[in-house]
Amino acid sequence: MQAPRFWFRPQSWQSLLLAPLGALYALGTSRRHARGHPLKLTPPVICVGNINAGGTGKTPTVIYLVEALKALGHTPIIVSRGYGGTLQGPARVDPRKQSAADVGDEPLLLAAFCPVIVAKSRHEGAKRAAEDGASVILFDDGLQDPSVHKDLSFVVVDAKHGFGNGRCIPAGPLREPVATGLARADALITIGAAAEQAAFKAPLTLPRFEATLAPLPTGMDWTGTRVLAFAGIGHPEKFFTTLKSLGATIIHAEALADHQPLTSALMSRLLADAKRHNARLVTTEKDAVRLPQSLRHEVLTLPVRLKVDKTSELTALLETLGP
Repeated sequence: MQAPRFWFRPQSWQSLLLAPLGALYALGTSRRHARGHPLKLTPPVICVGNINAGGTGKTPTVIYLVEALKALGHTPIIVSRGYGGTLQGPARVDPRKQSAADVGDEPLLLAAFCPVIVAKSRHEGAKRAAEDGASVILFDDGLQDPSVHKDLSFVVVDAKHGFGNGRCIPAGPLREPVATGLARADALITIGAAAEQAAFKAPLTLPRFEATLAPLPTGMDWTGTRVLAFAGIGHPEKFFTTLKSLGATIIHAEALADHQPLTSALMSRLLADAKRHNARLVTTEKDAVRLPQSLRHEVLTLPVRLKVDKTSELTALLETLGP
C-alpha cells in the first residue's frame, strides 16, 4: 500500500486520533530491544536501516557500500529478510533458479553485486554469511532488530519527506521515535536534491552524508522518447521526475505500491496502454526483477546509482572495520 498522505503533514486529525496506537508501537519496539541479546560475530556487521517505514533509498545505499567495501579489499555478503519472498532460509540467492516470489525483489537485484543470503531470521542469516566467508556482513534493513550486534549503522532517509509528522505507525511513518533510532546509528545518509537537502531538518549529533540518485548511463537517449512509466517503490514520483529530467515524454505515470506484484492483468493493461499511445514501457531496476521473463524484452529499465558527498569521510568510517 502507499503511505497515507497525513503521515507527512505536521498535524492532522488522523494522526492525533491514532497517536495512542503509535505510542504503543514505539513501546513495543523499545521492549524488543530491551529483551535482545545481540550475537557478536567475527566479521563486522554494517546495518543499512531506516526509522521510516517504506522506501528511503536503502537498496542504492547498500549497492554503494558494497562497491566501496570491495575497493577496500573486502568480501561483503548481504543479509536480507527477503521481503515479499516465501523462502525461509538461510539460503544463498541464485537469480538463475529463484524468482522474486521466492526471495523478494531487492535480494534478486542485489545479487548482481555480491552474494546475498535471505533468511527470515537475521540471526541465522548472519551466521550463514560468516560461514560463507564474508569479511563484512551488510544488513539490508534491520536497525530495529536486536538479534545481531552491529559494528556500524547507517540510517537512510529521504530528504524531501524527512521523518514525516514525527509520529510512529499508524499515526505516522516511524518505526520508533527519531531520537531513539538515531541514538543507535553512527551516521545519517539523506537522499535528495540540493533544495531538499537544504530544507531537511532533524536533531543531529552524528555525521550526515548528503547523497543523490543519479541515472546510470546506458547509452539510451531518452530525449523525446514517449514512455509509459510504472514504479512500485517507496516514492514513485522520484522515478518519474528523473525520467522527465532526461527529456522523456511521459504519457502516463503509474504509481504502484512498494513491492506490488506485477500480475498478468496489470502488465496486459500497461502493455495495451503503451501500444495505444505508441509509447515504451519503462520501470525501475527493482521493479524489473519482478517482471515475468517473457516480458523483460518489452520493458525498458532506468537504473540509478547513489552519489555521496564527503566520500573520503565515508570511506574512513568503513576503514574503521579493519582489513
